[in-house]
Amino acid sequence: MTTVSRKKLVVAINPSASFGASRHVGPAVVQTLRAMGHEVTSLTEPDFEQLLASARAALKKHPDALVMVGGDGMVNLGTNLVAGTRVPLAIIPSGTGNDMARALGIPFDNTEAAIASLNAALAVGPRTIDAGRISWTDPVTGEAGERWFACALSAGFDAIVNERANNMEHPKGPSRYIIAMLAELVKLKPLSYRLTIDGTVLDSKAVLVAIGNGVSLGGGMKITPDAKLDDGLLDVLVVQPLSRTAFLRIFPRVFKGTHVTDPRVQITRAKKVRIEAEGIAAYGDGERIALLPIDVEVVPGALRVLSPLP
Repeated sequence: MTTVSRKKLVVAINPSASFGASRHVGPAVVQTLRAMGHEVTSLTEPDFEQLLASARAALKKHPDALVMVGGDGMVNLGTNLVAGTRVPLAIIPSGTGNDMARALGIPFDNTEAAIASLNAALAVGPRTIDAGRISWTDPVTGEAGERWFACALSAGFDAIVNERANNMEHPKGPSRYIIAMLAELVKLKPLSYRLTIDGTVLDSKAVLVAIGNGVSLGGGMKITPDAKLDDGLLDVLVVQPLSRTAFLRIFPRVFKGTHVTDPRVQITRAKKVRIEAEGIAAYGDGERIALLPIDVEVVPGALRVLSPLP
């Protein structure tokens, strides 16, 4: 085991994990980190609103890391708490997709290995990566909003599938996203988009629009397989209109990232993107953000993370 000096850690546990197979993960993480000699503040709240308040209070004490126990939704919460600060974000994955953990090389199917990875990363220190900043204006209230995302943003058929998947109780795991996709596929139709990519305006029909800072979404679907977390750019994926049959032919290739060789799949690297379409909600790291239009920009070096990858 790596020898690490005593660290002050804030561990935030997913409130939705009070029941089910992952309910033991949070307490086990806290117990193990304390046994390793770390000073651990454990945050276990009944809902996300109270967890957010508790985490903000705990961060005022300048811990050595904020450890999120859960899936990509918890990663998104943690990102919005520490982006632009000196506090590193750490992840013990126990969610459905765990795409940010995959991007950072954190073991996502073995809690003990993930804790050992965290302990080793504490010894080395954090790395700095980019984050995406989303801004919008509420069409009803006129109020401005802003949120961060760490791994991926979806704003097309993928967002519609995400919405269905989030409302499903079963099954657990990445298969839930696939089942939701198949259920929505019967209603698949192109949407009219206006995309402004680094100042260039593009009006087009598309079935899928997504932005990757990391490689995957939906539990390992490599939508932007060549994306890098620290290159100062976002990978913008646009899939042109497809029939259901064509979609089903291309879809299996997304798990290997080979879908990008299809001429109807386009990826552009950019620093700023505006996405406009009627009646579509944007999702960041699997969490509902806002209805389009939204503006997205990469903020280089906005996030410090604890990761086994350099």
